[in-house]
Amino acid sequence: MLISEKPRSFAAEYEPAESLGRRRSPRAPVSLDAKIGRGGLDRALCKVTDLSLLGARLQTYSELRAGVMIWLALPKVGHIAAKVVWANDFEAGLEFQTPLTLEAFEALTGPPAVPPSLQ
Repeated sequence: MLISEKPRSFAAEYEPAESLGRRRSPRAPVSLDAKIGRGGLDRALCKVTDLSLLGARLQTYSELRAGVMIWLALPKVGHIAAKVVWANDFEAGLEFQTPLTLEAFEALTGPPAVPPSLQ
């Protein structure tokens, strides 16, 4: 740019993209009593605090280790194989080996909310 030239400005409109952050699918807050076990041997109670088609966040009463495979027994759905992706004290994040079906997800979270304009 030459010294005699003034910087040019321009106007632009933009719409922020909706972002899930690092998540691959949206999560729904829930409060579900469930059980976790490994190989059908030890079962411990836990509470599912949020849920997606691909995974869940748990509050546990016993510590879990990242990398461990578990079975999560969910009400209305049954047993789901999952890998502990992260664990911190008595909380853990799971990735399901097979994603939940939309029907199973809705059975646990309720049907999606319909905006009043579409009712």
